[in-house]
Amino acid sequence: MNCLLRAERISKFYNSNASNVVKSTSISINKGEIHVIEGKSGSGKSTLLSMLGGIEPPSQGSVFYKNKSLYILPETEQAKIRGNSFGFVFQAFHLIPEFTVRENIELPLHFLNVQNNELRTEEIARELDIYSHLDKYPNYLSGGEQQRVAIARAIITSPEIIFADEPTGNLDQKTTEKMMDVLINLSTMKDVALVIVTHEQKLIRIPHYLYTMHDGVLKENGEHV
Repeated sequence: MNCLLRAERISKFYNSNASNVVKSTSISINKGEIHVIEGKSGSGKSTLLSMLGGIEPPSQGSVFYKNKSLYILPETEQAKIRGNSFGFVFQAFHLIPEFTVRENIELPLHFLNVQNNELRTEEIARELDIYSHLDKYPNYLSGGEQQRVAIARAIITSPEIIFADEPTGNLDQKTTEKMMDVLINLSTMKDVALVIVTHEQKLIRIPHYLYTMHDGVLKENGEHV
């Protein structure tokens, strides 16, 4: 199996006198795999996700996407990978209130100068049960509906990896279960890799790779159900 994304001994520190926010970490991610990183606030898990997702370069070590060292590529190529191959879902939905649901979903396409595919947008909206909301504005939606819009925006470019940072942190238990079902279906049906960081335990109910993070140290707990 060809490795899609791997990190080799990456770490992050913000000045020479501070301890590492993320200590030396290596991880490999293949297509269709689900990787869940559990940890309390301040453990370094979001910083690790940012380094894996091409958002924040590591202080030491390297991140490879399809065997290319991501952070030594020209910025234009890095941006293309982030836009085309990576999708991002955050706890704060980051929807633009002045844009309709449709416009929010299609926003990544504008940044990539890709012609909008109305049928693609509507197909995703139907899959996520937000088709009837396409012409509404985010403030008129529930938290769960807004999160589904954020997921739709993350997958509109057909990414190979979705990075989710506390994707259920603002949701109730019932909505959390629905959102995780959506992400799991994406992974299993479309062979999309998921990398999820969360403070919640037992978030995923199918086989997945589970890690815990504490004080910048990532510990692999093996494959869990």
